[in-house]
Amino acid sequence: MKQATYTITENTLLAPSVYRMALVGDTSPITAPGQFINIALDGLYLRRPISICAWNEKGLAIIYKVVGRGTEQLSRLALGQTIDALTGLGNGYDVSACPNTPLLVGGGVGVPPLYGLAKALLAAGKKPSVILGFNRADEIFGDMEFAALGVPVTVTTADGSAGVKGFVTDAMKGGEYVCACGPEPMLRAVYQRASDGQFSFEARMGCGFGACMGCTLETRTGYKRICKDGPVLGYREIKW
Repeated sequence: MKQATYTITENTLLAPSVYRMALVGDTSPITAPGQFINIALDGLYLRRPISICAWNEKGLAIIYKVVGRGTEQLSRLALGQTIDALTGLGNGYDVSACPNTPLLVGGGVGVPPLYGLAKALLAAGKKPSVILGFNRADEIFGDMEFAALGVPVTVTTADGSAGVKGFVTDAMKGGEYVCACGPEPMLRAVYQRASDGQFSFEARMGCGFGACMGCTLETRTGYKRICKDGPVLGYREIKW
C-alpha cells in the first residue's frame, strides 16, 4: 500500500451515471488485476474504494458509478485537478491459477477490473472469453474495449434491448472456470453454475487496508476482510 497524489487527465461519461477517470501517477504498488484504490474527497471522512480498470507505468484508469455523495463529487472533478489516494490495495486475481480458457463474467460496474484481468491473461498466453451483463442497452460499456483486445464478448441485457435477453447466467454453458465481479446476487447465481474460479466481492469499507475489520465476510476457511484478504476470493473459500 502507498499513499500518493494523482493528476486527473480524463473524467468522461460512458453511460448513464457511469464515468471513466484516467489518473497519472505512481502505479508501482499495483501488482495484480482486481486491486483497488481508496480516494480521499473533501468534506468526507471515509475514502471511497474504486476498482482499478487498467494501469501502466505512467498511470491508471478507473470506472465508477455515481451512487452517492462521494462518487457525485468525484464526477465533478476537472482535468488537471489532483486527488489523494491509497493504492495497491487488496488481493487481486491470480492469473497463474486460471486455466487456458477462463470465462470472465461481469455485471455493471463489476466489468472494469475484468478488463485489466483480460489483458494480464492475454499477456500470459491464455485465451479468455467475456460475458457482460447490464439492465438495458443504454447502460452498456466496455464491450468494444474487450473486442479490441481480441477477446470474444457476449453481452446480456435484462430487458432484451441488446445482446442475449436475460442475465449473465443465461449466456453461460455451465461448469466453467469463472472469474467474476459484480453485485452479490449475480455472484451467487454465477457461483451456482461454475465449477471453479475466483470471485471479487463488493463491501462497505472503513479503512480499506484491513485495520478496522468493518468489511469482514465469513468463508469456509474463517473470517476474511474483503479489503485485504479480498476483494477476490477463491471458489472453494466462499460460503453461501
